[in-house]
Formats: sequence, C-alpha cells, structure tokens
Amino acid sequence: MTIFRAAVLQMRSTTRPDDNVAAFSALVEEAVAAGANYVQSPEMTGMVCRDRATLMESLRPEGEDPLIAEAGRLAGLHGIFVHVGSTAVPLDDGRVANRAFLFGPDGGKIATYDKIHMFDVDLDNGESWRESRTYRPGGTATVSDVAFEGGPARLGFAVCYDMRFPHLFREEALAGAEILTAPAAFTRQTGEAHWHVLLRARAIENGAFVIAAAQGGLHEDGRETYGHSLIVDPWGRVIAEVDGDAPGIAIAEIDTSAVSGARAKIPNLQNARPFSVGEPSAEVVRPTGAVAAE
Repeated sequence: MTIFRAAVLQMRSTTRPDDNVAAFSALVEEAVAAGANYVQSPEMTGMVCRDRATLMESLRPEGEDPLIAEAGRLAGLHGIFVHVGSTAVPLDDGRVANRAFLFGPDGGKIATYDKIHMFDVDLDNGESWRESRTYRPGGTATVSDVAFEGGPARLGFAVCYDMRFPHLFREEALAGAEILTAPAAFTRQTGEAHWHVLLRARAIENGAFVIAAAQGGLHEDGRETYGHSLIVDPWGRVIAEVDGDAPGIAIAEIDTSAVSGARAKIPNLQNARPFSVGEPSAEVVRPTGAVAAE
C-alpha cells in the first residue's frame, strides 16, 4: 500500500513559452503548498500553437528547454515528483515529439513518453486537426516505478488522444501500472461529449487510478479546450476535479490499496481470454415469423 497526494494543474497555455513556464511554476508552488507530492501538468504545457512555423521557431532542444529545466528544478527544490504532461521537442528528422517527462525528488529525469496516437480528425463544427503533419508518433508504451515516502507505485503514461485506445492502458495495467495518466488538451466539443466517460472507463476497466491534467479555455491560437482536469479512482469515481475551464489545481489522496481492492472484486485483468474474430456470415437469418419484403 502506498499513499500520496496528487495534484492536477489546469492551464491555459499561450503561444509564449516564457509565460507558460511562469504559469506552470506558480501552479506547482500552489500544489506544493496544499501538500501535493506528485503534480501533473497538461498536454502541451510549454506552448499551445496551431501555426507550424511559429511553433518550430520557438522550439528548443530538450537540454535547452526552459520548461524542462524548470520542472527538474521544482522537483528537486520541493522533493516531489513533477510530471510534465507533454511539451513539444524537436527531432532530428524535422518533425516534433509530443513528449511527457517525469522528474523525481532529486530533480533528475526518471522517464519520458512520446504520444503514440496522432489526432488526425475532422470535427462536425468545422475543426480539422492533422497532428501527424508536425508530430512523429511514439512507438513504445512507458511504465515507471516511483518511490514515495509511503511506498512504491507504478505509473503508466499516455497523452490526450491516446485515451481513446484502451489497449494501450490495458497493456500498461498488465505491466503492473496502478496509476494511469492522460494529460490532455481536449477540444471543447469532444470534451463535453466524451472526457469524463473515457477517463472513468479507463479507470474501471483496468482497476486503476487515472490522473488527467487538462488545458482549458480559449487559447491565443484560436482553439478552445475543455478543462475539467480529473482524478478518478479505480472504481470509476471522480475524486478531484477542476470545475470548468479556468486555470487552477485539484488534489486528491491516492491510496494504491484501492487498486488491489478493485482488481480483487472484478478480476478482469486475470479473466481475459484470447479469441479470434470469425469470418462474417453471408447467410441472412430472419426472426421467426418475419415476412420477406416484396
């Protein structure tokens, strides 16, 4: 059993990286003052910018990125775990990684994760997104052991659109993850319809905590994100939420004994069986008494 206090940091990141670092730092300090020893920021903490040229011009290599430096500094200063939900990192092939970072209480980098699933969609309100034009998808799921004062825990990583692919979370749970993470910049339209449902489903079907910090509100680049940063327990209950889309924090106590308790009640991770999908039948079977159409 491990007990710790987790905080989700809800942001409204701008096109100005320095302003975003300052906003991130202020929220971390607020969370620490409230007793958090794990803090998570949203997807694209460092910059929210739809214009590719502006984004590329603002990027810095990982070792020179001010957000990454500040996250490590704050982790070491306060002796906490700092999880940067993601930020854009330039790659050698001219594309960008949408990369999450986890820093430990000594300020050192523990783990990274590159978002696997690209948000390439056309929404019915006219919004169109093609992440794959700029970002290179990752190819490896990440789980990481973290050592809190109250004991160890294992985290599984995801970013935003990944949450629509339940097999990613299932594989991380099967690898021992007790806490699944899904920092995001969910659009308002999809968030209103699916945000709470998806996160609660991922928690229930894996018997795990889900922690999801979010971007919220109308951003400088014109996009609008849903907010409602959440922490969900292994039974699917929302135990912390930033109500609405304004910047802020929410905190919940995480007790990993709830994971083993949920998995003992509903042992679906153990009960899963392999199966195949058969060929579709060409025969049409009508209900008894049905009359063929003329």
